[in-house]
Amino acid sequence: MDDAIFTVMTVPAPAVSPAQAAAVAQAEWGIAGAARLLTGERDSNFRLTADDGREFVLKFANPAETPEVVDMQIRALAHIAARDPGLPVPRMIALPDGRIETVVDGVRVRLLSWLPGLPLRDAPRSAAQRVACGAALARLGLALQGFAHPASATPLIWDLTHTARLREVLDTLEPAEARAEITAVLDAFDTEVAPIRPRLRSQVLYNDMNVGNTLVQPDAPEVVAGIIDFGDVVETAVVIDLAVGATSQLAHGVDVAAAMGDFVGGYHRLRPLLAEEVAVLPLLTACRLSMSLVLQAWHRATHPHNPHYRSIPATEMQRRLAAIAAVQAPETMTAIRRACGLD
Repeated sequence: MDDAIFTVMTVPAPAVSPAQAAAVAQAEWGIAGAARLLTGERDSNFRLTADDGREFVLKFANPAETPEVVDMQIRALAHIAARDPGLPVPRMIALPDGRIETVVDGVRVRLLSWLPGLPLRDAPRSAAQRVACGAALARLGLALQGFAHPASATPLIWDLTHTARLREVLDTLEPAEARAEITAVLDAFDTEVAPIRPRLRSQVLYNDMNVGNTLVQPDAPEVVAGIIDFGDVVETAVVIDLAVGATSQLAHGVDVAAAMGDFVGGYHRLRPLLAEEVAVLPLLTACRLSMSLVLQAWHRATHPHNPHYRSIPATEMQRRLAAIAAVQAPETMTAIRRACGLD
C-alpha cells in the first residue's frame, strides 16, 4: 500500500535498542538512567527511569511522520497545558538549550513526562468511572478549542472521516463472515455519515481515548489519572472524538447500552451534544470498532513481527462483532438520548 494515508503505518519504527535510548537521554538531556522498550504502532517508545527515580517517555519518531505533524503534537500539548493545567496529560521536557526536540542519526527524538496510573484495560469498571472518562474527554476537547496548526488536516487513517478507505485493506480480515458484517457498517457510513460529515462541528481533537491510553488511579479506579499518547491528534468531528472514546468503555461483561449512556452522559454535562451528533454516534462507534478490527488485521498481515498488534482469536473476534451490533441496537440509542436529555 503506497497511499500516503497508510504510509506511516507501513514504515517500520526506528531500530533503537534500550542501551542506545539511554545513551541518547544522557547525551541530549543529561539524564542518566535505564530505558525499557514499550510497544508502539509507529514510533519507538521507551520508558526511561532516571538514576534519581524520575520517569519519562522517550520517543523516536517514525521516519514517515512529517516534522510538521510531530510539531503539531508538541504544540497541542502545550496548548492544553496553557488552557487547562489540571488535565493529566504529558508535558514536554525541554533540552538544556530550551529546544523541545532533537535529531539523532536522522531520527527526531523528544522526551515527555511519565504519567503513573493503571491502564483502563486492567482496571475494574464502574458507572462512575465511565462518567469520569466522558468528562475527561470533554475537558480535553474544550482545552483544544482554538488550537490551529498547518498540519491539522493531514489525512490520518485512524480519523473516522476516512472510514470508507477500510475497504482497501478489508481482505486481510478473516473470516469472511466478519468481512460481511464490517461491509454493512461501511455501507451505512457511506449513506448516513459521509453526506453530513462536512457540516459536523469540527476542531483539532485527541482522537485516541482507548483502554491503553486512559489511566486511572489504582486505589480509586473511578478517577482518571492520565490521558497519554497524542500521536493521533487531528482535525476531525467532535462526535468522532467521542465515538473513539466510547469504544474504550465497552468492556467484557458490561452492558453496552448502559456503558454508552454513562460515558456520553459524563461528556454531555460538560460539552452538550447536538441532535445531529447524537443521531450518528452509535454508527460512528461501530465504525471505530470496525476500524480497529480491520487495521489490526491488516497491520498484523503486513508487519507480523511487530508485537503491538497480535492475531485476533476467534472468541475475541466474536466479542467485537457482537459489540458492533450492540452499539447500533435501539436500546443503545435510547440510553444515549436519555443521557443527553432528549427523551
